[in-house]
Parts: sequence; C-alpha cells; structure tokens
Amino acid sequence: MSLVPPRMRIKSHWFKASEPKSAEQQASAMAFIVWRVAHNTLKRMRGAKFDIEAGGNYFDFLREVLVFLIAVVDRTAYAKMDASTRIRFTTALVVRCADTLAGNEGDLLGPRADGARYQDSFIDLVNELSPHYAEFGGEPASATTDEAFMPDFGFVRYLGSRLEPTLPPHDRRWVLDQVMAIEAPEAVDIVRSAILDLLSDKPRASRRTSMSGD
Repeated sequence: MSLVPPRMRIKSHWFKASEPKSAEQQASAMAFIVWRVAHNTLKRMRGAKFDIEAGGNYFDFLREVLVFLIAVVDRTAYAKMDASTRIRFTTALVVRCADTLAGNEGDLLGPRADGARYQDSFIDLVNELSPHYAEFGGEPASATTDEAFMPDFGFVRYLGSRLEPTLPPHDRRWVLDQVMAIEAPEAVDIVRSAILDLLSDKPRASRRTSMSGD
C-alpha cells in the first residue's frame, strides 16, 4: 500500500479579489487553510508510520504545527499590513484556529477535567511560543513585491524539537529529519502562497494551492 496520501487542492484566492476584505475576513480564510495544512501534516506523518494515535498526543502535535504556521503567516503580515491591521488579523487568526482546534478536541476527548476551555490553552501556547519563534530569522517578506516570509533553519528546527515530545520514544530520533526535510517545507510553501493570494487585491486567473491529503 502506498504511503503517499492522495492529492488535495485548497482555494487560496478571493472570488472577487478587487473588493476590500477586512482583517477578520482575511484571518478567517487563512485560519481555514492553516488548519487544513496542519491536519494534513499530521496525516502525512502517520502515513510515514509515525505513531500518532487519536488522543492527547494527537492534539499536542496539531497545536505545535498550528503555532508554527501562525508564526510564519504573522511574519508576512508584519511586512504587508500596518501595525493595527496586523494585530487584528493575527488575533483573529489565532482565535479562529483555537476555536477549530477546541471543537475537534471536545468532540474526541470531551470536556477538560479541570473545566478550562481548550481555546484558552491554545492561546496561552501561542503567547508562550511567539517570542521564541521571533528570535529566529529567515528571508523577510516584502511590502512592495510578491514575496512572503521564508523561515530559516533554526525556525524550522525549533518546530521539530517541539514535536519530539509529542511522539512515542521510538519515533523521536526520526522526527527532526522528517519534519525539516519533508513536512515543514511543504506546509510552509502552501501557507506562503496562500497568504499572498489572500492579501492580494489584484484580479488573477483561477489558481489553487496543491497539497497532499484529503
């Protein structure tokens, strides 16, 4: 049986690109894509025979990938938006991802034993890790050209190090190579293309971003 997931396609452009979109509208669309990319990354890891069973570790993995992708998107937003718009965009992006993740966690795991909201724990994680990712560099996004932020080696390696504890011991020695060489580059490529499309106000021919999964 093939370990390569079937191809999927994600829309990453507005039907009426010339109509102004609010920061919240852009964030809602981006959150959908970020969620799909993160979930697809998890599926690809499972397809590569990493043991990520449904349960607590499953969502630990998803949380880390979501925070990483949000950090990548925010670095592009920093270059493309004024300060107040960027804050609105990134805040709405985090809240939307938190709600989607919480809905899935609640469906599978039920309410938290401590009575806390799943959304709050994810937002706390974003607030904890955002300064860490901010310490890493990459190829900066441009405010004047069609370029998005590209994270550097340390940025991606930090994701791999965060994912190691979410996997069982026998898989941890391999996760860094898998994430850095295969999973992160594909995920980053998709979100970089998507954020540029969603922020663009230029009419363009129909285009979709490809990714593996269903």
